[in-house]
Amino acid sequence: MGSKNKKTWDEIFSNPVKSDIPWIDIEALFRVAGAEITEGNGSRVRVKLHDVRAVFHRPHPENVTDKGAVKSVRRFLQEAEVKRDDL
Repeated sequence: MGSKNKKTWDEIFSNPVKSDIPWIDIEALFRVAGAEITEGNGSRVRVKLHDVRAVFHRPHPENVTDKGAVKSVRRFLQEAEVKRDDL
């Protein structure tokens, strides 16, 4: 995992929860973890990782996440049993 992906991982799992992580960095982390990403309707993004599926909404117009989205991404990575060392 590159230093940018490590920073994104640390931001996702930081406490208190951050609210300004660029969505493009989160998608890049999903790809490094081996996720399949497909486009849905509108701003929806379908992600499949280790047989765990989730649907996220790309943030707009700012392109950065809010705290609720970060919590959802965190939960998704935990359910997919992704560890920082696995990347």
